[in-house]
Amino acid sequence: MRLHRMRVTAFGPFAGGQEVDFDALSTAGLFLLHGPTGAGKTSVLDAVCFALYGAVPGARQSPGTPLRSDHAAPDVFTEVLLELTVGGRRLEVTRRPQQDRPKKRGSGFTTEKAQTWLREYDPAEGAWRALSRSHQEIGEELGQLLGMSREQFCQVVLLPQGEFAKFLRSDAEARGKLLGRLFDTRRFAAVEDRLAELRRTAERQVKEGDERLLALAQRMAQAAGDGAEARAWPLPDARPGDPGLASAVLQWAAVARSAAHERLDIASAAVAAAESRQASARRLAEEARQLAELQARYAEARAGAEELAAGQPEQEELKARLETARKAERVAPALEWREQAQRAHRTATAERDRSRERLHPDLADAGADQLAALERRMRQDLGALESARRAERRSTEIDEERSRLDRQSRADEDVLTDTAAWLAGWETARLGHQTRIDDAHEAATRAEHLAGQLDPARRRLAAARERDALEARLSEVGRRHEDARAAANAAHERWLTLREERLRGIAAELAARLQDGEPCTVCGSAEHPAPARPGTGQVDRATEDAAQQAHRRAESLRAEAEAALSSVREEIAGARAEAGTASVAELADAATELENEHRAARDAAGGLHEARLALASAEREYEQRLAAQRAAQQKIAARTASREALDREQAALESELSEVRAGAASVAEQAGLLEHRAAILAEAAEAVRAVEDSAARLKEADGRLSEAAFRAGFDTPAAASAAQVDERGQRDIQHRLDAWQQRKATIGARLAEPETAAAGRAAPARTEETAHASAAAERALRDAASALAAARARCTELRALSVRAAEETRALGPLREEYERVASLAGLTAGTSADNERKMRLESYVLAARLEQVAAAATARLQRMSGGRYTLVHSDVRGGRGRSGLGLHVVDAWTGRERDTATLSGGETFFASLALALGLADVVTDEAGGARLDTLFIDEGFGSLDDQTLDEVLDVLDSLRERDRSVGIVSHVGDLRRRIPAQLEVVKDRAGSSVRLRGIDGAGSMADRAPGQRG
Repeated sequence: MRLHRMRVTAFGPFAGGQEVDFDALSTAGLFLLHGPTGAGKTSVLDAVCFALYGAVPGARQSPGTPLRSDHAAPDVFTEVLLELTVGGRRLEVTRRPQQDRPKKRGSGFTTEKAQTWLREYDPAEGAWRALSRSHQEIGEELGQLLGMSREQFCQVVLLPQGEFAKFLRSDAEARGKLLGRLFDTRRFAAVEDRLAELRRTAERQVKEGDERLLALAQRMAQAAGDGAEARAWPLPDARPGDPGLASAVLQWAAVARSAAHERLDIASAAVAAAESRQASARRLAEEARQLAELQARYAEARAGAEELAAGQPEQEELKARLETARKAERVAPALEWREQAQRAHRTATAERDRSRERLHPDLADAGADQLAALERRMRQDLGALESARRAERRSTEIDEERSRLDRQSRADEDVLTDTAAWLAGWETARLGHQTRIDDAHEAATRAEHLAGQLDPARRRLAAARERDALEARLSEVGRRHEDARAAANAAHERWLTLREERLRGIAAELAARLQDGEPCTVCGSAEHPAPARPGTGQVDRATEDAAQQAHRRAESLRAEAEAALSSVREEIAGARAEAGTASVAELADAATELENEHRAARDAAGGLHEARLALASAEREYEQRLAAQRAAQQKIAARTASREALDREQAALESELSEVRAGAASVAEQAGLLEHRAAILAEAAEAVRAVEDSAARLKEADGRLSEAAFRAGFDTPAAASAAQVDERGQRDIQHRLDAWQQRKATIGARLAEPETAAAGRAAPARTEETAHASAAAERALRDAASALAAARARCTELRALSVRAAEETRALGPLREEYERVASLAGLTAGTSADNERKMRLESYVLAARLEQVAAAATARLQRMSGGRYTLVHSDVRGGRGRSGLGLHVVDAWTGRERDTATLSGGETFFASLALALGLADVVTDEAGGARLDTLFIDEGFGSLDDQTLDEVLDVLDSLRERDRSVGIVSHVGDLRRRIPAQLEVVKDRAGSSVRLRGIDGAGSMADRAPGQRG
C-alpha cells in the first residue's frame, strides 16, 4: 500500500482545504511530521485512517468527539480525499461524515448524511472511473485489498510507540489481548470454549445420571420401609460423580430385594390364619342378627294390631263423607256456571256506573241506542276539522321559518359589525407584524456577527489560562533541566576520569590474568619476570561500567528534562500567540460580555419564524374577513324578501282559522275535545249493553242450579254446595281408607308367620357381643391383608426400580467414558491439566508462536539500534502461579544474561518498542497475505535517545526505504529537524491549522511549499 495524495477540508483543526503530497515526501524516503502542540499532527494520521475505514483510531473514535473543524464556515463540508495504490490498483476514496449544514430555504440547519465515493484510475483511458457510492461495498472492497482490520492498520502502519512500550512492560494477559486482536486467534479461543462447554455438558449428563441412580436408590429405600431389616443395610454413602456409585447402588438393591421376599412369605401365612378366624366370627354374628330381627318384627306387629282396633270409628266416618261428596259432584257444573254469571254481572254493573259518572247529568239514564246516536254525530263533526288542521300546521311552520330567518339575520349583522371593527385596525396590525420581522432579521444578523467573535474570544481566554499555567511551570521545569544537565555533566566527567585511571593501571589488570607458561596477550612471551602490580585505588572494569551506566542514566534524564523544557516553551509560545498580552480577567470579561450580547441577539432572532407565520396568518384572515362581509350582506337582502312573503301567507291563514276554532286555542285542541267526548259516549253505550246481557245469563243459571240439586237428592242448592269436596280431597280420603285396610292385612299376615311367632317366644338375641367379635376379626384380617399387599407392592416396586437402575447404569457407561475423554482434552487446551506442564492455553500456544516470529523480526532491527547489544527472545517460562507462553525477555550481549524487558531504560525501551513495532508490522503483513506496505508512520518517543543511539535508529529507519518504501516520523524533537530534510510541518493559527511541505522540490533540493500546493 502506497499513499499518493490526501486532501482534508474542514477536518479537525483544518478549517479550509489542505493537501498533503505523499509522493513528494516519498522521494526522500524518510520524512518528518512536526508542529506545535495542538496544531494537528495526529489529525493527519486520523484523516488517513478515516479515509480508509470511515473511523479514526482508538479512543479518538467516540460519540462526543466531532470530526468537523470548529473553524470551518457553515457552508463548507467536512471531507477527506485520499489517493493510494493498493493491490496494484490506483484508487481514490472520498468520505464525508454525518454533519449539519445550513438549510437551502429558510433559516436553521439540517443533517447531511454520511457519504462515500470510490474511484479507480484507468491507465488505458487516462481517466478516473467511478466504482461505488455504497459505504458497505467500499468498506468491503478496501478491507479485501488492505487485508487487515482498522485495529491492525493502526498498529502496523501508524505504529503507536506508547502502546508498544506498555507491551514491553505488560504481563502475559495484556500481551495476549493485543496479539489476539492483531492475529485474530478467536477460533482457537472458540475451540477452548467449545471443549469447555462439551466438558460441562458431559459432566452435567454424568451427574444427572448419578443423581437419577441416587434418586432410584432413595425410592428403593422408601419402598423397602423403615423396619429393622432396612436399618441393617443403609443406602451407600456416595455422591454424584463418584466412579463406584453405580456398582454400590446395584449391590444394595439386590440385598433389599432378598429381604422384601422374606417379608412377603411371612405376610402370606398371617393372612391365611386371619381369614379362618374371621369366617367363624361372622357366622355367629349373622345368626344373632337374624333372631333379633324376627323378635323386633313380632313386637312391631302386636303394637300395630292394637292401634288398628282403636281407629275403627274414624274409618267409618270417612266412608260416609266420601259417599256424600260423590253425589254433590253431579251439581258442581251448575254451581260453577251460576258463579261465573254472577261475577260477570257484577263486573258489567260496576263498569256501567263508572262510565255514567263521566257523562253529562242529562244523559245519566239514557239507553244504549241513544248514546250510540250521539257518538255518531260527534264523529261527523270531527271529520269536518281536517282541512283546518292542515292550515294550522302551515301557520306553525311559517312562525318557525320567520324565527329561523330572524336568528340568521342577527348572526349576519353580528358578523358585519365584528368584521368592520377588525378591518378598521388592519393597517395598524400589519405594520406591527412587519416591524417584528424586521427586528428579528436585524437580531439574526447581529447574532451571526457576535457568534463569529465569540469562538475566538473563548480560544484567547483558554490560551491565556494555559499561558499563565505554563509560565508558572516554566521555572520548575527549567530548574529540573539545569539540575539534570549538571548531574549529567558530573556523571560524564566521573566516567571519563575513571576510564583514564583504569587505562593508566591497565597493565596491572592485564598482569593479574597472566599464568606461568602461557603467552602474554600483549607481548606474546611465555615468561613473566616482573608483572605490574596494582597501585592504590586501582579502578577495575566493573567500576568503569557502573560509572558509564550512571552517565547514561543521567544523560537520559537530561534529555527528558530538555524535551520537557522545549515542549513547555513551545506550548507557551503557542499560547502567547493565541492569547496576546491581555490578562485572563480582561479576556474573561470580554468573553462574558460577548456571550451575553450573543444570547440576547439569538433570543431576539428566534422570533423571526413566529413573526413571519403571524403576518401570513393575519393576511389570510384579512381576505377571509372581506369575503365574509360580502356574503353576509347578500344573505341579509335575500332573507328580508323571504320574511315579507311569509307575513302575507300567514295573514290569510289566520283569517280562515279564527272561524273554525270556536273559542278553542287551536284547531287541534277543538278536535281533541270532540274526540274525547265521542270516546266517552261509545264507552257508556257499550257498558249499558253489557249489563243487560249479564243479567239475562244470571237468571238462566239460577234455574239450572235448582233443578240439578233436586235431582242429586239435596233439598237446596246451598246444601249441595256445602257437601262438595274437590277431587284432591276425595283422593286423600280414599288413600287413607286404602292404607288402613292394607296395614290391617299386613299385620295379620305377619302375626301368622311360624318363625316370627317362635322368635317372639325365644330368649333375647346377643347381637352386640357377636358384632364386637366379628368386627375384631375383620380388622385383624384387613391388617394382615394390608401387610400382604404392601409386601407384594414392595417386591414389585423393588424389582422394577432395580431394572431401571441396571438400565441407567448401562446408559451411563458411555457417557462417563465420553466425559473423561472430553475433560482430558478441555483441561489440556485450557492449561489446567497435569499433562500440560507449562499451564499454557491453546490460544496462548498459538500466540506464543506469533510472538516468537515477532521477536525474531524485531531482533534484526534492535541489534542495529543498540549496536549489537540487545536481542529480543520469546519465553514460555511460568511466572509464579500464572500460566506461561507469552513472556518476552531481552538478552544483553554485554553481560550474556537474559532479563525482563521491563528493566530497560527509557531510551532503550523506546528503540526496543520501535523494533518490536516494526517486527510486528512485518509479521502482521505476512499474516494478511503479504500485502506490501510502502508507507509507514512512527509516532513520538525520539526525545529519549542520545545522539549516537538516535543516529543508529535513524539508520535503521532509513534502511526501510529499500524497494521504494517511505517512513514518516511524528515528533517534537528539534534535533530531528536538522537530521531529516524532508518535512511536513503543521502550522496552527487562529483561523485553523495548515500544512507546509519543506525540503523537497522538483529537483530534490530544500524548498518550502505553501499549504495546499502539490509537488
